[in-house]
Amino acid sequence: MKKYGVNELRSMFLNYFENKGHLKMKSFSLVPHNDNSLLIINSGMAPLKPYFTGQEIPPSRRVTTCQKCIRTGDIENVGKTARHGTFFEMLGNFSFGDYFKNESIPWAWEFLTEVVGLDPDRLYPSVYVDDDEAFQIWTDKMHIAPERIFKFGKEDNFWEHGSGPCGPCSEIYYDRGEKYGCGKPGCTVGCDCDRYMEVWNIVFSQFNNDGHGNYTDLVQKNIDTGMGLERLAVAVQDVESMFDIDTMRALRDEVCAIAHVEYEKEHRIDVSVRVITDHIRSATFMISDGIMPSNEGRGYVLRRIIRRAARHGRLLGIEGAFLTRLADAVIAGSKDGYPELEEKRDFIVNVIGEEENKFARTIDQGLAILAEMEQEMADKGEKQLSGENAFKLYDTYGFPLDLTSEILEEKGFSIDEEGFNRAMKTQRETARAARKTTNYMGADATIYEQIDPAIASAFDGYDKLERDGKILALTTEDEVVEALTDGSEGTIITDETPFYGTMGGQVGDTGVIVSKDGEFTVKETLHLVGGKIGHIGVMTKGMMRVGDTVTMKVDAQRRAAIAANHSATHLLQKALRVVLGTHVEQAGSYVDPDRLRFDFSHFKPMTKEELAAVEKLVNEQIAASLPVVTDVTTIEEAKKSGAMALFGEKYGDRVRVVKMGDFSVELCGGTHVANTAKVGSFKIIGENGVAAGVRRIEALTGEGLRRYYEQLEQTAQEAAALVKATPVTLCEHIRKLQEELRAVRAENESLKSKEAKEALGDVTSQAVDVKGVPFVAASVAGVDMNGLRDLGDQCRNKLPGSVILLISEKDGRVNLMAMASDEAVTKGAHAGNLVKAIAPAVGGGGGGRPNMAQAGGKNPAGIPDALAQAAAALESQLH
Repeated sequence: MKKYGVNELRSMFLNYFENKGHLKMKSFSLVPHNDNSLLIINSGMAPLKPYFTGQEIPPSRRVTTCQKCIRTGDIENVGKTARHGTFFEMLGNFSFGDYFKNESIPWAWEFLTEVVGLDPDRLYPSVYVDDDEAFQIWTDKMHIAPERIFKFGKEDNFWEHGSGPCGPCSEIYYDRGEKYGCGKPGCTVGCDCDRYMEVWNIVFSQFNNDGHGNYTDLVQKNIDTGMGLERLAVAVQDVESMFDIDTMRALRDEVCAIAHVEYEKEHRIDVSVRVITDHIRSATFMISDGIMPSNEGRGYVLRRIIRRAARHGRLLGIEGAFLTRLADAVIAGSKDGYPELEEKRDFIVNVIGEEENKFARTIDQGLAILAEMEQEMADKGEKQLSGENAFKLYDTYGFPLDLTSEILEEKGFSIDEEGFNRAMKTQRETARAARKTTNYMGADATIYEQIDPAIASAFDGYDKLERDGKILALTTEDEVVEALTDGSEGTIITDETPFYGTMGGQVGDTGVIVSKDGEFTVKETLHLVGGKIGHIGVMTKGMMRVGDTVTMKVDAQRRAAIAANHSATHLLQKALRVVLGTHVEQAGSYVDPDRLRFDFSHFKPMTKEELAAVEKLVNEQIAASLPVVTDVTTIEEAKKSGAMALFGEKYGDRVRVVKMGDFSVELCGGTHVANTAKVGSFKIIGENGVAAGVRRIEALTGEGLRRYYEQLEQTAQEAAALVKATPVTLCEHIRKLQEELRAVRAENESLKSKEAKEALGDVTSQAVDVKGVPFVAASVAGVDMNGLRDLGDQCRNKLPGSVILLISEKDGRVNLMAMASDEAVTKGAHAGNLVKAIAPAVGGGGGGRPNMAQAGGKNPAGIPDALAQAAAALESQLH
């Protein structure tokens, strides 16, 4: 048997099933589409849920994919064994009501034995214990001896997830040989050792579970198969684990080269090497799909993966940043199957590098906080760090629990892991409660799911704002209906529409729909599941019925304003790449009639000069009156023309390219002006950070910008009127007022100082002798802390070698200030300890240096007591 590489096996599988009439589809993004039950795609079937549930009609009844997947449920075990990993590729062939068991079983066997070349005598099928049909196919059609077929129960060979479609499954195991076994008598399929490896799983989706254990036959029976690409490679290449297959071995060797270590020499080193090897694959693929490090959701999964890899780099003794070098190795090894990795290379390495550097700073902060916690435990005689503090280190500083535990163990401390788990559970339950209500397959449970999946809408509004159409479906908020009447709120779905539905950051159109019997005001237009476009609003007159012919009219002025802002975002993105560099990628956008917002990858705030340069460049392209030309072509041709694509966007075979002169070329399905001159003008009104490595620009164009300047002018006129000036002379008047204000404040401070000085009187007459040290303890009214310090300096100058204590009540609070001369300090006087001793009398606390200290309090009634205690407190200090 030839030891095929991972990239070869992927192509062999997809080509095999393409030859069996399957539509070969590219891997879907790791970011789930319209699925709130999943944080990240974790199986080959997950992105295909709408086809299995009937919410959407599949592009073909036979589909084959190699889907990138991530699972992090047991991330703590990754590295500890060679079995666990977070990233994997799942090969799959799927049937939506087409073929079933009689085809899927022979094809699986044929691919493994005749295409890949696995020894059939080392392959063992399994079936669900009650699935006689599958058992008979294996024995009668595939001629497998009955004793070689294993029957397992529901726990192992029946797939179901709550209510909905479910069914038995048949698995194929490969005997890797005795060298991978446990050596125990009776070791066979189902043993926990590594000898018998499951390589293929075929799910026969033939029943419907009503949620109460009652099963009925599905009208449309489906096939859902899965085969881990890495597992298949382990079997074909006859290696110990997935960390030894060709692509991962190359990455593993790169880790060892950077760390100057050898694999399989020491368990501790192997753990870290495996963690880094696995995690950098996940991080690279996640970022390529537009996931950014953050403190919640899938962004937090990415952050944890990157930081865990970086931390294990430290354990291996790697100095400085190293993950970007490994990301390049991932890209090199996987770009054959995933060319987008190469296209997004600059972006990927920038994000990883920024996050790795951020963790280098965070871990140092965390170590300092942990040191304080250790000291606190030592002071209290405790030996266990509270779960709350351990979780604080984990949640705030990104400290993995095992890192905290390892550091504490070296110093004889332990961790309250139960308390940590309680804090973690509380956080998870809070996050879970915030999720949207979902149905069993994870998509939003809405009334639109009850509409016939065959109904679809066509958008026909790029060059027209009015057209006739036929109503295909109507709904209220909670049911599908045949008609809407005056005053009813609901949704109209038509066969064709000029209304643009919210998509790609552009808000949907508004307008009216009219028929001979009624009128409907469209407040919002949305894309719904299954290619439907929903016009959401209210019936303002008469009635509309399913089947009615209607005239749809888009609000032309609003559409024009949206188009101007959308076209401006294209000019803005290109200008940013020109001014800042090609690492700039769109991370999100929002376009409505009033303004535009554009999020992009960049790792520091933009300077005033950069913002000015971008704004100038955009306005130059507007003034140049560039023609805006659209063209529909293939995705390959579009990329050849230099068109920019967006992260996470799902493109079909044909794409729309929007070109603005020779300046900007982008893939875009939105609406645009016909000429950049129609944008009018462009003004950036804000730039700020919204996430790690992501900046946001807010800007205005056209009518929105005119209103902005109108508001600025009105504000300037109102401000000028307040100071009896004109907008032209406003700045000059403000400068004069500031100068006058400074003079008044200076005069006021002088008067307050004079008043306080007079209130204090002759300090020399108030001084008492305390063990040979002149001591003044006095109260003055209405003086703040700055005033007390001034008075203290004056008193100290008049009484050499003295100690001064002044107390004042101001606005219901107490201020205390003490000063001690150098001579008094040599005799034992300590201003800080003096204040600390008497502050409780006024309900406060404080302290300071030996020669100067201050404090505050909340109880003015205690001032006499504080003064009475002062002399005794000073006397106790003096030698």
